[in-house]
Amino acid sequence: MKTKNILLIILIILVLGAIAFLGYGYYEKLQSKDSQNPIATIEVENFGTIKVELYPDKAPNTVDNFITLANNGFYDGLTFHRISKDFMIQGGDIKGDGSGSPTLSAINKNIEQGSTQDTEYNIEGEFIANGYKTNNIRHERGVISMARQDYSSLGSSIVKEGYNSAGSQFFIMTQNNTSLDGLYAAFGKVTEGMDIVDKISSVEIDKSEDEASEKPVEAPVITSIRVETFGKNYGIPKTKEPFDYTSYIMKRYRSSGNTSSTSADE
Repeated sequence: MKTKNILLIILIILVLGAIAFLGYGYYEKLQSKDSQNPIATIEVENFGTIKVELYPDKAPNTVDNFITLANNGFYDGLTFHRISKDFMIQGGDIKGDGSGSPTLSAINKNIEQGSTQDTEYNIEGEFIANGYKTNNIRHERGVISMARQDYSSLGSSIVKEGYNSAGSQFFIMTQNNTSLDGLYAAFGKVTEGMDIVDKISSVEIDKSEDEASEKPVEAPVITSIRVETFGKNYGIPKTKEPFDYTSYIMKRYRSSGNTSSTSADE
């Protein structure tokens, strides 16, 4: 009888141990899943595939925005419209010339495209100069970052409007450039396909009208961008109304009483 009780206790211990082991393995799997950074796959027509690991812990709203745009198909058919040799390649502009901004219907399916609610939007720049101290990503080769306006030459009162002017355009670094660190929202890095990035950066540039041009003769087409989130929902990004640069300049122009200059310098 005593032997049977001992065997029963051993069996119970073994069963409990097995349950604990399986439970811990499941917990570890969940933890691994939760900690897996999203991976963006950028398909470029006639060039190949670029894979980018995104860093939501560094620039959470920027990542939310990129994922939502990508997985809603916003980038499909757009181009890399700006190629800066030994610097970066830039794409994701709805107009294809660097002047476009996304509208709210691109990130929110409850807003009808072309409706009165479907206005252009921007997101805040998640970088050190704009108060986001956790984003310490350096602009090294392979890093992906958000393009934005730069109003620094127009005076200090307007600088922050440029900080918060990103929308859908992004760029991928082809060389290190420390001058961008802390001033642009870097949010990921290429893990596969830097050879594709290099091929894109080597396309012919149209110098027919301007020697300083960064416009490719034939802009490489983004077939698609999709982001694997590993089951995690990153949600709709926080947005802000775009700064009305034209109204700002006209207001300064009228207040200055100067009919020959529109300078906005402080």
